Amino acid sequence: MSGSILRQALVLGALSSIGPFAIDMYLPAMDAIRVGLETTVPAMQGTVIAYFIAFGLAQLVYGPWSDKAGRRVPLYAGLGIFLVGSLICTFAPDISTLIAGRFVQGLGGAAVMVVPRAIIRDRYRGHEATRLMAANMLVISVVPLLAPLAGAMLIRFWDWREIFGFLGLLSLGALALTRFALPETLPPEARRGIKGAELRRGLRRILTHKSFLGLTLIGGFGMASFFVFIASASFVYSSFYGLTPTQFSIAFAANAIGFFAASQFAAHLGMRFGAVRVVLTAVAGFALATTTTFLLVLSGLDALPVVMIGLFCGNACLGLVMPTTMVLALDEQGDQAGLASSVGGTLQMVAGGGMIALSAPFFDGTPVPMLGAIALCAIIAFILSRVIVARQAAALA
Repeated sequence: MSGSILRQALVLGALSSIGPFAIDMYLPAMDAIRVGLETTVPAMQGTVIAYFIAFGLAQLVYGPWSDKAGRRVPLYAGLGIFLVGSLICTFAPDISTLIAGRFVQGLGGAAVMVVPRAIIRDRYRGHEATRLMAANMLVISVVPLLAPLAGAMLIRFWDWREIFGFLGLLSLGALALTRFALPETLPPEARRGIKGAELRRGLRRILTHKSFLGLTLIGGFGMASFFVFIASASFVYSSFYGLTPTQFSIAFAANAIGFFAASQFAAHLGMRFGAVRVVLTAVAGFALATTTTFLLVLSGLDALPVVMIGLFCGNACLGLVMPTTMVLALDEQGDQAGLASSVGGTLQMVAGGGMIALSAPFFDGTPVPMLGAIALCAIIAFILSRVIVARQAAALA
């Protein structure tokens, strides 16, 4: 990997990691927050859903805005909004205020998801874009290793509120990074004004593009499986398996290792075997690993190593699916990369929030509902890959 790509990956990954930090860092404290605010598990899961809904909807704004105003201005605005949401969460007196603060955080955090993707599309194409996307994901994927451990350490010495205060400090650091380390990648002559008729045409073009929709939803349901895990794992690991916050953080980190390790091979495998073939094979592996794990646990083999090994294998397959589907989905959307990135991100967040909401009524503190919902996400992604991606590849052959 060239030094230029590595530097860009570090900067973009650092910015993009703000959103995952907001998701992962407070996971070890969810049970403590539930007790401290005298609320319920479903209400605590509502803090995750609120973040994802706001995160998804706001992407529809940041994408077109970045196509019109350039990439840096929306980043400044989003990080400022994220800072306000962090302050609301820090001083929340009850669960309703905490949910509202998480919603505001999501509104701001969406900027650091959409804009870095568009920046990658501004500068690179094809395998180079996949390499930068994977390198960006490598930086982001370190977050699940560090954020829960950092959260566990904070609640060990202080209170859960310090977690959200720390997130506010991260947003200030990201603002400084944007100001001093991120040049504008969309020159004025390449910017597109936001006009109602043009926006409608752009949305119609994107939403009727079968390949874009198929690839986006494959990645979306892959991401949704991880969101289901995020919303449930803290309670399953602490109540069912009896793990401490630090032990949970280590178990959570182990599940992420497979993802970011595999993601680094996505570009190489895409060049050797073709990106579409990588997607089809990896999605099949994802479905096989998660479905097998669910059936084993359902049959009574619910030991923690069984769950962790199964999720590790499934996430390793996702490490190949996510960067490859993102690049393939945006490849044919060059003149509206910001809008396409925002629509894709919204669809993925809606899929994630929807799966959490659908699985929440079945949550009973055991791993079965969580793993069942994860397996369902994988099966849907597998069906989409065969119905849309495989058929299109055959038609082009």
